Amino acid sequence: MPITHTNRQGITYTLCRGTTKTGKPRYYFAREPQGQPVEQLPEGYDIRESVNGVVSLAKTRPNLIRPEETAVVEAALRKHPKRYRYGVDTRSDQIVVFEKMGADLAELARGLLGDGSGRDPAALGQVRELEERWAQFAPVLRFILQDETRRTFRVQRMSWYGAGESWRDLMGSGPIFRLAPQLIARLGTDAFYELF
Repeated sequence: MPITHTNRQGITYTLCRGTTKTGKPRYYFAREPQGQPVEQLPEGYDIRESVNGVVSLAKTRPNLIRPEETAVVEAALRKHPKRYRYGVDTRSDQIVVFEKMGADLAELARGLLGDGSGRDPAALGQVRELEERWAQFAPVLRFILQDETRRTFRVQRMSWYGAGESWRDLMGSGPIFRLAPQLIARLGTDAFYELF
């Protein structure tokens, strides 16, 4: 049976194998099976889904981030007044915070419905559900493990100055339990963009 993965948008992808011009195997996920469907994951690879729902086959890498460190960031996001606009992804030595791009569709729907007379809570719930399913995210903040023994992290925020995007270092390093609540509380505010 071919290996499949259904992403957060409800789209099912099938792992397929093709060959490169040099004859080496090439693996990829496709909505419609193309090439030869794969029934067993290649050794040393895992299925990975990005925060935007892109499914890929990635080399297995050791995860240096502890679950409790990711939990600290997730807990700080749950306290944020607009927590539904953010997501977290853990990479080998990083915890990355993503923000939804574009307008908040539920707020737009509320605005269209006026003062609330005749507001349909079920319709607003459906708008929020569709937004959750199809939203696109961009990285805004990341915590990079700096010292594995002392468990200290350095912090960077995304910057859009000049010709493109780049990461800018913020304050000094420290433990995640101190850095995350302090910085995540500023997400979505002018104070966040004043951090250098």
